[in-house]
Amino acid sequence: MPHSQTSAPRGSLAGVRLARGASPWLLPTVATAALSLARSRRSGAAKAVAVPATALAAGMLWFFRDPERDIAQGRVISPADGVVQSIMPWKDGRTRVAIFMSPLNVHVNRAPLAGTVTSVKHIPGGFVPAFNKESENNERVVWHFDTELGDIEMVQIAGAVARRIVPYIPQGTKVEQGERIGLIRFGSRVDIYLPEGVDVDVEVGQKTVAGVTRIDRD
Repeated sequence: MPHSQTSAPRGSLAGVRLARGASPWLLPTVATAALSLARSRRSGAAKAVAVPATALAAGMLWFFRDPERDIAQGRVISPADGVVQSIMPWKDGRTRVAIFMSPLNVHVNRAPLAGTVTSVKHIPGGFVPAFNKESENNERVVWHFDTELGDIEMVQIAGAVARRIVPYIPQGTKVEQGERIGLIRFGSRVDIYLPEGVDVDVEVGQKTVAGVTRIDRD
């Protein structure tokens, strides 16, 4: 049975569950839309602003949605919604699974395993599109988890539009599998490194759902 999970409180607007870290982008957009709509009956200029502002606010609400999930069973589950971009053997015996997240995906990332966060390191870098090979040098946050499989590394990578990664929890935190751990604003990428001896059960081009899609094979 899926376990229950806890996380810090999230905001909501009109019944939509919103991701933590959305406020700096969402609140000004929604305020502009509401103000222009209120004034649109008396002002042609406000009416002209109301349509694109409302559309943008709706898009922001969709982007920053944070749906509840029934967490799947399995040793390693996907930390991100998206599409498997590459599966690459690493020199140290690990296998890297890279998941590309488009602006249409949910951008709240989840813990791939239960364990303790042993490191959360922000590394400055560029902002090339996350589907390019050069994105490996982008702005990123490198996570390490102490788990039943040993050390698990996960990397949140910013893209051309995603220029802000928001970790939710600090080093030393114990997490449940599937627990929310952070947000990347707008299209980006998440890499997870499977330990040597752990087989991959996804393939390039496959869609993944954070907390639901199993990454490894028994």
